[in-house]
Amino acid sequence: MVATAATASLFPVSSPQPNSGGKTGGSIKGVPSSVDVRGIKSKSVNGGVQVKANAQAPAEVNGTRVRSVNGVKTDDSFASHAPRTFINQLPDWSMLLAAITTIFLAAEKQWMMLEWKTKRPDMLADLDPFGLGRIVQDGLVFRQNFSIRSYEIGADRTASIETLMNHLQETALNHVKCAGLLGEGFGSTPEMSKKNLFWVVTKMQVMIDRYPTWGDVVQVDTWVAPSGKHGMRRDWLLRDSKTGEILTRASSNWVMMNKETRRLSKMPDEVRDEIEHYFVDAPPVVDDDGRKLPKLDETTADYARNGLTPRWSDLDVNQHVNNVKYIGWILESAPQEVVEKHELASLTLEYRRECRKDSVVKSLTSILGGGDANGGITDSDHVDCQHVLLFEADSDGAPGGEIVKGRTGWRPKNQIGSTDHFST
Repeated sequence: MVATAATASLFPVSSPQPNSGGKTGGSIKGVPSSVDVRGIKSKSVNGGVQVKANAQAPAEVNGTRVRSVNGVKTDDSFASHAPRTFINQLPDWSMLLAAITTIFLAAEKQWMMLEWKTKRPDMLADLDPFGLGRIVQDGLVFRQNFSIRSYEIGADRTASIETLMNHLQETALNHVKCAGLLGEGFGSTPEMSKKNLFWVVTKMQVMIDRYPTWGDVVQVDTWVAPSGKHGMRRDWLLRDSKTGEILTRASSNWVMMNKETRRLSKMPDEVRDEIEHYFVDAPPVVDDDGRKLPKLDETTADYARNGLTPRWSDLDVNQHVNNVKYIGWILESAPQEVVEKHELASLTLEYRRECRKDSVVKSLTSILGGGDANGGITDSDHVDCQHVLLFEADSDGAPGGEIVKGRTGWRPKNQIGSTDHFST
């Protein structure tokens, strides 16, 4: 009715005048009994309806057919049906309007359900829902959350050691970025970038008490501290975000290397002025393992794996192999009996040289504790292994030169260690 009224206001239709040729008589239930409209007469005959049209044969005027209706001549080209108006030419929008209304009502319902949904206590916790990280504790500690993905777990249905190491590395870089100290290089400060310097790790110690599994959310805290005169130490604590249980502790030492000469460098005063405001006066979360490892070569190794080469994806922006890749190469030569029945509980790595894209690497392993003279496993409760990565011949490093050397400790699987001795 609204559309009809609006149309009538735009296109008025004249009402029939009296004696205009339209006659109406009595009607039954709204149906006229006789109608005489513009020469069309009808009347009832024997219960039927007889229609007689007072029409004349069209005549031609100047070659055009015309006909007369009540004395008005019209062209034969006029349509016999009702005249076309603006409203008749509009499409039917009712279905579209109904669909839009349904969509809006459904969206409003969902929004109201979200607004009034009861929130669980863990949803109200101080979490980092987007995993972007933030600086906490007076600007000295960087905190970031990670959700363990399905592609980050191994055959044991727990996160791999490489996954945990990648999370540690990611928080270290995000800490530098969030603090406004990220220069042009990978983890370099602005002053380091000016002097073509970048950070390299010299030692990494990791203690794993429990591995997270798929769907767990872990919270990683990291901070930095001075190490000697020209170095820096970085520590990590990895916790279960729901319970606060400490899962992993890690501590590392870093020095600077010149990007052009590939030699170690002293820490310039300008760089020290940049980073010393972020140093935390605290002991390392992992006590330094100062045990000296005996020399390991092919004559003393129990297990060996040759011909390891880096892929392009193994390189970082400084054009050397990522530190996490070394761990995978070390485990390539670990005895299968240890890997299948035990899980990695501790890891100590000492980085000697960098490995680049044309390197060919050899991985060697020997059993230190829990093994016999032939490299077999005698003590299944705890196994210690020694590892070394060496350059092979036809590599970009001196053959036999040490890349990484380290020690690993293993415990039987499904044995959860205690965190009482862990310092927070």
